Amino acid sequence: MAVSFPSSQISPSMDRTTQWVFSQDLPTDLIVEVGNSCFPLHKLMMVPKSGYIRKKVHQAADPAAIIPIEISDIPGGAEAFDRAARFCYGVNFEITVYNIAALRCAAEYLEMTEEHGEASLASRTEEFLEKATLKTLSGAVSVLRSCEELLPFADKIGLVQRSIDVIGLKACKEATFPTRSPTEWWAAELSSLPPIFFQKVLAAMQARSASPKTLATAISTYTNLTLPNNATLTSHHRTHLESIVSLLPPNDTVALPVSFFCVLLRNAIAVSASPASHENLEKRISSLLDTATLTDLLTITLDPSGERIANLDSVRKVISGFVERETSGSGRSLAGIFYGGGVALCSAPMQKVARMVDAFVAEIATDAEMPISKFVGIAGAIPKSAGKFDDDLYRAVDIYLKAHHGLDEIDREKVCSVMDPLKLSYEARLHASQNKRLPLQIVLSALYYDQLKIRSGKGDLNMVTSPHLPTAEVVRKQAKADSSLAQENEALRTELARMKMLVSNFEQSQGSGSSRYAKAVATPSKKPTFFASFSRTFGKLNPFRHGSKDTSNIADDLSVDVAVAKPKKRRSSIS
Repeated sequence: MAVSFPSSQISPSMDRTTQWVFSQDLPTDLIVEVGNSCFPLHKLMMVPKSGYIRKKVHQAADPAAIIPIEISDIPGGAEAFDRAARFCYGVNFEITVYNIAALRCAAEYLEMTEEHGEASLASRTEEFLEKATLKTLSGAVSVLRSCEELLPFADKIGLVQRSIDVIGLKACKEATFPTRSPTEWWAAELSSLPPIFFQKVLAAMQARSASPKTLATAISTYTNLTLPNNATLTSHHRTHLESIVSLLPPNDTVALPVSFFCVLLRNAIAVSASPASHENLEKRISSLLDTATLTDLLTITLDPSGERIANLDSVRKVISGFVERETSGSGRSLAGIFYGGGVALCSAPMQKVARMVDAFVAEIATDAEMPISKFVGIAGAIPKSAGKFDDDLYRAVDIYLKAHHGLDEIDREKVCSVMDPLKLSYEARLHASQNKRLPLQIVLSALYYDQLKIRSGKGDLNMVTSPHLPTAEVVRKQAKADSSLAQENEALRTELARMKMLVSNFEQSQGSGSSRYAKAVATPSKKPTFFASFSRTFGKLNPFRHGSKDTSNIADDLSVDVAVAKPKKRRSSIS
């Protein structure tokens, strides 16, 4: 007797097959349930073609009765079983690159192979795979992409690895000998793969000796096409970004530029990626920091809109990692790098990074919300011996002090601690001597240094050298100048200590104590002090000596207006 079912219980995809079955006016004696779909079928049509159905029928208590079979884990679900049933009934259907993977898995699951009958579904799908789908890169990518929903069965029958091998081979060939335009179209094809398969494709390409440039093209294209614009990134992209970071090969096997990792780190910060992802990217950037630009560092720092400083910790870690790497590579101690030697003992990459960091801190110095600790942490991350002059650092310090004009003397000294006033050029020292934003100690250091150089005959001003002096006489004069400089330095240290004590007493007294300070300063010593001697000498060189000694009206050529404190805007250089 025929069994009828409500149309709502019959799979829509099985509708044509069901109509054919009922049109034959034959009683159905096999009911197959796949998920929520029900298929009324005939043992006569299904048993000869499917070893799986045959076993279920033989295992039934009454093989002659209507047998219900429940299939819950068939690869491809009800849609794949529908096509397999049509094949058993001889009903035509189309095989495409989009359903071939599910059909191949369903044929294996239902045991529709040559072992259970000639002209099987397995042989038909294999023929389509070999002669059509896996003949092209696009076809192989489509098959592999379809396998994502067929795991682990697709992997078990080897369909995943077959597709990966084909993709790896054809991608390498296309990268070496392009057949289409644009030449990197093959990399765009790979971008449709999920990360788990893309990583395996990269491994297959490496196994076929793909060049670092080829691997870099694949990775950068995949990242650019699978991650949206950084301004539209959300926490939903976190897992995908972490997957991309995890599949990055070692730096020595891929030629990715540092700018790529900087953008990726910026995105990782935006989506709050895992600490492991941050550390991975920070180490990669550190190893390539000498190839980076100021824009690359700002890329890490600014938020997705590019209007606000969002992260400085990563930049500090990147710079510190670079310094540590350079230190270990040179065999010198970290203390020796920071406090010993000089520019000549620092590597060329270190000197290049030092210049870039000085420019970077000048860019971010205008942020009114930046604490001193972060400014000093980044500005002081590079060894003091890495640069010949600290003019760029002085510019950054001056910008910071102007943007944070409410700092007290101690805080200003902390800000200035990142630079060495004795390593300023003459023009910068002259500006510093007139800069009221600087703490007194820095101003005095700059003034005394110029005086000492002039007294020793090494100054930038009025220093005359005679090419006609014999070598021995030049040596004697130099030795005498060095001895004089040593004595002057000792006097300088003493005078600075005295001045600092006087300033400290003045700040503590404030009011009634001010008269004592004035008296202490006004009372002349019985012997001319070094400071008095210096004042008279420097007065002769001071270009402002004919005017008022008040520097409040002096044009501030080296400072920069900070009306709009946006870190991404460049500041004018020291004139």
